[in-house]
Amino acid sequence: MTEPSSTQSLTAQSLSTENTELALASSSRWRRELLDRLQLPYRCHSPDIDETPHNGETPHALVHRLALSKANAVSAHFPHHCIIGSDQVAVFEGDILGKPHTTEKACANLARFSGQRVTFLTGLALLDTRHQRHQVHVEPFEVVFRTLSTQEIENYVTKEQPLDSAGSFRMEGLGIALFERLEGRDPSALIGLPLIALCDMLRQAGLDPLGAP
Repeated sequence: MTEPSSTQSLTAQSLSTENTELALASSSRWRRELLDRLQLPYRCHSPDIDETPHNGETPHALVHRLALSKANAVSAHFPHHCIIGSDQVAVFEGDILGKPHTTEKACANLARFSGQRVTFLTGLALLDTRHQRHQVHVEPFEVVFRTLSTQEIENYVTKEQPLDSAGSFRMEGLGIALFERLEGRDPSALIGLPLIALCDMLRQAGLDPLGAP
């Protein structure tokens, strides 16, 4: 899903950004909608980084690196902020699967996943440019797919066009119909921003969503 390279969330909370200390290194509508749940003012800027895995890089190391790289990529715009960066991959039979980009690839991915368990890893970084420090966390989540017919897969991809989503589906949309069950502590991680881990990071940085001292 293509969006402007620099944008602010359209929620009432996020429009009041004059004194905000929080920034999101993403143009993803879905990550903005998740972050809106915390009701903290924030600003957005899309990072421009190369997401190609390094030779021999593990999935865990990849999302760890890219989450922090995204936050670092926009740090010049936010010198007195806590910047959130996040990245996600699907891991299946040893393969790292990112965004499919084409209908054919999305259908092929879902055909492989039919009746199988797929692991999703979401890297989360909070870069505190106020104090020059950072926190990074990798949140695992597992999905067990239903046994899917070719027609179901083609219908799903045609209807939802999940070409910019790791794993070739959107959990927040019709993708829920693909699953037999979900296994993990935080379903928001599957959408792309693990909010339980993020809340813990924000509290450590002095930005408690509940306003506790």
